[in-house]
Amino acid sequence: MTVHFIGAGPGAADLITVRGRDLLARCPVCLYAGSIVPAELLAHCPPGARLVDTAPLDLDAIEAEYRAAEAAGLDVARLHSGDLSIWSAVAEQIRRLRRLGIPYTLTPGVPAFAAAAAALGCELTVPEVAQSLVLTRVSGRASQMPPSETLETFARSRATLAIHLAIHRLEEIVATLTPFYGPDCPVAIVARATHTDEVVLRGTLADIVATFRTRPQERTTLILVGPALAAADFRESALYDPDYHRRYRSGAPE
Repeated sequence: MTVHFIGAGPGAADLITVRGRDLLARCPVCLYAGSIVPAELLAHCPPGARLVDTAPLDLDAIEAEYRAAEAAGLDVARLHSGDLSIWSAVAEQIRRLRRLGIPYTLTPGVPAFAAAAAALGCELTVPEVAQSLVLTRVSGRASQMPPSETLETFARSRATLAIHLAIHRLEEIVATLTPFYGPDCPVAIVARATHTDEVVLRGTLADIVATFRTRPQERTTLILVGPALAAADFRESALYDPDYHRRYRSGAPE
């Protein structure tokens, strides 16, 4: 018996990986976050599968489901939204599975920041403008941020910021970042990326709060900040330069 953690992707049902889909089809038990995982994904589960919405469950109740499945010798598909590597609450489940001696696997999914970049039609790293992407959030009820991980610390780098789980603090975030990026710095807000009701708002640190008030969003919303979001006059990378020597393409003769 194995618990298979599966990243369900950012919202669109067809953005689950082939591996994740195939695992769903093989597992007689599926635990899923019903508040955010699209119900269409459950169609991949085998007929008669036990489907458990974990939205109203605490960690002890989820562990009880794992114990019951182990006793019955049944593999479990555990669906989480987005990708498992960030803010998925997988770490505490894995810790309990290790204590119980229950094997598990992790299958990654499409992360929200990648879906948001696709919605914006842009690359988040642009040559000599921004070559780093910071995935971060602000302190909330679920957990506090470590003291060393502040928006000010990250803003000093002027890297592209992808700020998760923080739309309720938009005004505070803008006030914090403006001294570092400047009021003209591009900002984008992407809500429910890849869903049919996806919302994309664009602006700058100077006007994004006013823009957001015209179409306020509450959940599954990502804030992106940085000059790369609107970069146009930038140096092309050397990757496809004819004089760039690489293994699969010889450069110009020296």
